Amino acid sequence: MGNKSSSSSSSSSSKSSISNKTLSGVGNLIKLLPTGTVFLFQFLNPIVTNNGDCQTGIYKPLTVILLAVCAFSCAFACFTDSYKGSDGLTHYGMVTKNGLWPSPSSEHVNLSSYKLRFRDFVHAYFTVKVFAVVALLDGNTVHCFYPAEQKSTEKILLKVLPPAIGTISGAVFMLFPNKRHGIGYPSSSDGSATTNTNRS
Repeated sequence: MGNKSSSSSSSSSSKSSISNKTLSGVGNLIKLLPTGTVFLFQFLNPIVTNNGDCQTGIYKPLTVILLAVCAFSCAFACFTDSYKGSDGLTHYGMVTKNGLWPSPSSEHVNLSSYKLRFRDFVHAYFTVKVFAVVALLDGNTVHCFYPAEQKSTEKILLKVLPPAIGTISGAVFMLFPNKRHGIGYPSSSDGSATTNTNRS
């Protein structure tokens, strides 16, 4: 009797530690994503997946559309930036090879220094990967696409994907630090936005 209770408590504590590690790993991954996209996904996902029961109706195509739109939003946000204009307001635009577009006149900011760079593509790629991990670890998405294999697949994914993708993405973001303050990310402070003319 005592062995049964100790084995059940140890298995529940190991499940709890796996869940805690997974949640902290997912929490760290979410910091790399635009907040609006994460909120949109978390809000709409239970609706379009029918709380994980997508085997009937149009729920599965709707889930695919939601995942595609959110992935596009994550990638698009990597090609946007902001600056504090001479009017004191924060302005957003898309980065291009010539600078920020659209580029309203600003006396304090050299908008041509906001040029498209190789690291923007790296960030877009890894941001979409991070979103894919976060989205595919969601219980409703797993139930929707992998209902029969839910337990074994979910267990393997929860153990392997967040630490692996988190480590790789963390290393890449260290090598290519993100200096953009685009749509969905915190805007830059007054001083750095108005005086930073070399955003290499």
